[in-house]
Amino acid sequence: MLPDADDLPELLLDLAVPHEDINDLVAGRRRIAADPGLLRLVEECVEALFRGPEGTGHPPDLAEPFDAAPQQLSRTFPAYVFLAAIPRTLARHRDRGIPPEISRRTLADLGRHMAAHRRRHGTTGVQAWCWLVRHFRGELFQLGRLQFERARLGQRSAPVIAAAGAAAVPGTPCLNLHIPDFHGPLTPAACDRSLAWAREFFARHFPEERPVAALCHSWLLDRQLRRYLPADSNIIRFQDRFRTAREDSEPADTEPVQFVFGDPGLPVAELPRRTSVERAVGDHLRAGGHWYIGHGWFPFPG
Repeated sequence: MLPDADDLPELLLDLAVPHEDINDLVAGRRRIAADPGLLRLVEECVEALFRGPEGTGHPPDLAEPFDAAPQQLSRTFPAYVFLAAIPRTLARHRDRGIPPEISRRTLADLGRHMAAHRRRHGTTGVQAWCWLVRHFRGELFQLGRLQFERARLGQRSAPVIAAAGAAAVPGTPCLNLHIPDFHGPLTPAACDRSLAWAREFFARHFPEERPVAALCHSWLLDRQLRRYLPADSNIIRFQDRFRTAREDSEPADTEPVQFVFGDPGLPVAELPRRTSVERAVGDHLRAGGHWYIGHGWFPFPG
């Protein structure tokens, strides 16, 4: 199931894996290929990855099978599972008529998460590997600046959207919208292009699902950012696209620290102030404030 050792470097480059991680992954592949037990574990994890219904917004939890990997491979083992899953992932894409270029850019999120791991730890590994399960199951797609995940409305979101006049009940198809890192500014024009692409993409490739709304759950939707950023900033204009779905009462202070500075454990007192967003995140925390995950939605298509 694993790619041939000689083919692996080029495949990793196609997946945007950092160059400095490639030799480590090739060396680890040799160890897995020589161990029948590890090969079986990779196969079992791939089977678990594709288990269960698609498009629910709740992919299978692979923590238990992944935790069975040897400690020496714990940081990189998820990469081998995703590499072994690629033929089945691409088969799902082909069955839906999804263009190869969209497949390539979607699966290249593996490289983005490895770059995030190296940025934080200085070693080869996969940051937040559980997030990538969505990509390799064929449930999430990179369409320009934004990512769109096939999902279903839940018990909390459905009544809010129904109250606005949409035909929405729990279980109605929707899209979860995500903002990947390392992809340039979140400009209104780039978001407009992504949304236009998504309307065409899901109507063509998943016509039976007919999502009624796009939802986003992110610290970028915390309305407190309006205290610090100008009204014409990219983040505030992004917020303006959304209606409020609900509000959280539980702080999520480490979320903006992780995404803005690369490490959720950085001391608040030492956070840099180089950009307007860095100043907003750090100054708010230093003043004793908290950040929250915002929950927004808008009609889709719309």
